[in-house]
Amino acid sequence: MSGETSRLSQPITAGVLTALVGFTSSFAVVLAGLTAVGATPAQAASGLLVLCVAQALGMLWMSRRHRIPISLAWSTPGAALLAGTGIPDGGWPAAVGAFVVVGVLILLTALWPRLGELIAMIPAPIAQAMLAGVLLSLCLAPVRAVVDDPAVIAPVIVTWLVLVRFLPRLAVPAAFVVALIVIWTAGHGGPSGAWLPQVETTMPAFEVGALVGIALPLYVVTMASQNVPGVAVMASYGYQVPWRETMTVTGIGTVGSAFGGGHAVNLAAITAAISAGPDAGTNPKRRWIASETAAWSYLVLAVASVALTTLAVSGPPGVVETVAGLALLGTLGASLSAAVAATEGREAAVVTFVVAASGVTVGGIGAAFWALVAGLVTAAVLRRR
Repeated sequence: MSGETSRLSQPITAGVLTALVGFTSSFAVVLAGLTAVGATPAQAASGLLVLCVAQALGMLWMSRRHRIPISLAWSTPGAALLAGTGIPDGGWPAAVGAFVVVGVLILLTALWPRLGELIAMIPAPIAQAMLAGVLLSLCLAPVRAVVDDPAVIAPVIVTWLVLVRFLPRLAVPAAFVVALIVIWTAGHGGPSGAWLPQVETTMPAFEVGALVGIALPLYVVTMASQNVPGVAVMASYGYQVPWRETMTVTGIGTVGSAFGGGHAVNLAAITAAISAGPDAGTNPKRRWIASETAAWSYLVLAVASVALTTLAVSGPPGVVETVAGLALLGTLGASLSAAVAATEGREAAVVTFVVAASGVTVGGIGAAFWALVAGLVTAAVLRRR
């Protein structure tokens, strides 16, 4: 009996860690992204709640059906993209309409493989440069915040820096906890808002600007930075992801959660290694227990997400943005490296990065779309040369 308990403890512990790291390391990014495109604190809290539930249900279905440690997550790069987009014409309902379309596109990827092939035709340096460009503004937030309010922001940054040195996996979660403590003790009149879980439904509006400026870049980033790497991570541990079924499950999850304010559900990439790797036990055939445990853990976190959002938005300016910026520094570095690693096509990647980082809006369409256009046009012109 004790041997069985010992064998179960590893995947269960790994599953809890998968959920905690996935949630705390990107909670601030998703919160910043949803509020940037027009969500109220209650709507953003609802979005976090439904995303947790959608990915938990998807993981329970996939792990039990296939007995593999498949992990789902919200799109952290997609949330970062939203944070640099701004409120679209039509406001929050238009953003929700874009989220619905992203889910439909993911479903079409499952039904029509050619769509995935078209996305794969976008040169990887251009896709990574677009992501790096939209990340830049958010990654600058800690610098601006610490200058404006060093007494409040410095403890968060110092915690992150120390943990990056000794326990890098826990650096952002620890910074998140310190940020909550800072907010609680900052003396801004106390948190006000909902503490119990509640879903704020929004009827979507379909505006051209939001569909082109939010839905298309969000779909591209989610596929290129989450789903494709997620398959690669699973393959590195000897697991074959059932691609069509996974896209169907995440597409349905994205469409369903969109009405509650969620932006995108996809394969996990970074945290997938926790539940699929040796941390989840020496027997690969039993690591699916880690994925199931992570799913139940996400359901618990869904209950807490509203209270955490209420606490986070009640704090001094810059605290949430600081945690989000610190969480994305690694992604920014990886994206920049991938964008300019190859000499050929570097000019197109740099053009993409500059346009995405500019934050311009033209014709109601955000910079991420124009960055893709500028990068692809530059690449085509230089290829002809």
